[in-house]
Amino acid sequence: MFRHTIIIITMPHSIMRNLFYFLLLNLVIFQFGGVVSASQVHCFFIFGDSLVDNGNNNYLNTTAKVNYSPYGIDFPAGPTGRFTNGRNTADFLAELLEIDEPLPPYAIATDWDKVNGVNFGSGGAGILDESGQHFGDVLTMSDQVSNHEAILRDASEKVGIKLSLQHLSNCTYYVGMGSNDYLGNYLPKYYASTTQYTPEQFASLAIAQYSKHLRRLYKNGGRKVAVNGLGRLGCVPQQTAKYPVSPLTGCVETSNAAVDIFNEKLKKLIKSLNLLPDARFLYVSEITDNPSYGNITVVGKPCCEVSEDSLGHCVEGSTPCSNRDEYYFWDSFHPTEAAASLSAKIIYDAMAPLLQTTTAAAATPLVDIA
Repeated sequence: MFRHTIIIITMPHSIMRNLFYFLLLNLVIFQFGGVVSASQVHCFFIFGDSLVDNGNNNYLNTTAKVNYSPYGIDFPAGPTGRFTNGRNTADFLAELLEIDEPLPPYAIATDWDKVNGVNFGSGGAGILDESGQHFGDVLTMSDQVSNHEAILRDASEKVGIKLSLQHLSNCTYYVGMGSNDYLGNYLPKYYASTTQYTPEQFASLAIAQYSKHLRRLYKNGGRKVAVNGLGRLGCVPQQTAKYPVSPLTGCVETSNAAVDIFNEKLKKLIKSLNLLPDARFLYVSEITDNPSYGNITVVGKPCCEVSEDSLGHCVEGSTPCSNRDEYYFWDSFHPTEAAASLSAKIIYDAMAPLLQTTTAAAATPLVDIA
């Protein structure tokens, strides 16, 4: 008869915790245990505004909050803080990347989530800190990068900076920011920026700040970063209801022209960022020369009854249109689930260069890029 000897090893809680994180990060990096083992990415992080926010603003003192009906009418969990009737762009991107579930909002993310990927998005947020301030508290681009920084800092305390940076360098990032710098700052004249700056000057101001944010993200491990250009903001219902539109396009073309200046400068910024060691920044856009909207036939007005204030949100408790899959806009600013699905597919296709097989090579050390 054989006797089995069981040896129990005890160690301080702090050591056990650090060992857990070490094993966790090694699993993520070397065994493809990132967001999910079958996904196309090791881990995935999302930065942005209300087009991707999936609940972060629920925990802020802000009027940019939509955790009420009819928002979420087509989402299994009901109103969650998503600025649409169902899934948003972030949700569809996760699905296309074969991630099992939507990325959790950073506000309620667990330690495991923070290693694998979270959604930092915040409705009303902008590249410039002052954009969206009239909403109250929002997580600006600077705030979102700081939250990502906190993930790196916490991981570094547990497993060291080298392993933490190596992990983040294998992650894929999506950044969609800038709409509120125009819709919530420059174009609606909430601030003095419209009178202080020409469209060229304002675009330069926003891009200069964007450069600082993206370089800070690079400094803290971000290497594979898709940056979305701005859409045709002059076509959103809030704009077309307030300003003169072109008889040819039905859009406010002066607003679109201002956005075009920003996008051209953003393309140049992306080229300059790719001069950094190991950087793989990518400009993506949901705008096509010949857009195909599928079943969408109503592109100029919102599906729900909207408030008359500057928010342009759906009136709480109101009944939206029944043919939601035929509408492009849900409220005065945001697309329906149907439109978000189309946009996400275009963005996903454009992200293909970032989805090639990545090795677990050591990340480039921190460098001074200020």
